[in-house]
Amino acid sequence: MTDVPVSIPNSPSAADYAAEDDRALIPDVKEPFELLEAWLKDANESEPNDSTAMSLATVDNDGMPDVRIVLLRGLSADEGFKFYTNYDSAKGQQLSDHPKAALCFHWKSKRRQVRVRGVIEKLPSDQSDAYFQQRAPQSRIAAIASDQSRPLDTRDTFNNRVAEISSIYGDDDDIPRPAHWGGYRLIPTEIEFWQDQAFRMHDRLKLTRVGEAWASSRLYP
Repeated sequence: MTDVPVSIPNSPSAADYAAEDDRALIPDVKEPFELLEAWLKDANESEPNDSTAMSLATVDNDGMPDVRIVLLRGLSADEGFKFYTNYDSAKGQQLSDHPKAALCFHWKSKRRQVRVRGVIEKLPSDQSDAYFQQRAPQSRIAAIASDQSRPLDTRDTFNNRVAEISSIYGDDDDIPRPAHWGGYRLIPTEIEFWQDQAFRMHDRLKLTRVGEAWASSRLYP
């Protein structure tokens, strides 16, 4: 007898590991973005959906951590990791009060993770405007209509608000970005790559920003 619920599978056996292909170790790199781009491309081909999904961890004024999934919408060595949301949401308030955060990508199909920590900045308005115009019209209307994270009495209330805003814009594609919605970027100070290996002997490589360069180190599993 064990205390593991029946909904949780057993740990892999030696036979399970033997039936799998070997997974390559993480290469030694001097900066993280080229490898991260390569892993994202691999995930685009192998993940069933939302290969850019990442956990975003924040903290509130009581020191209580919070986490949710958002989508990566921009990546570069100069501008970091970009994502968009409602500024007045719970995560928006937490990022305003405590502009540091952590990200985690997990690609089950590749048995890989990437963990990121860094500081948060709001994106310039022109970047938020440009991305907002790329969204489907109904997605833009939903962003206008939603008081994200705040109490909602019934779903009908939200649906009625969407219908009302839709009637204002009709078939017009020029739907302006609301002031309460826009982008952030996380400027990384640490990026860790994790690759699953047999018998929990996982491979880990951590890169830490030092000035304009990166220092790399291997970590025990």
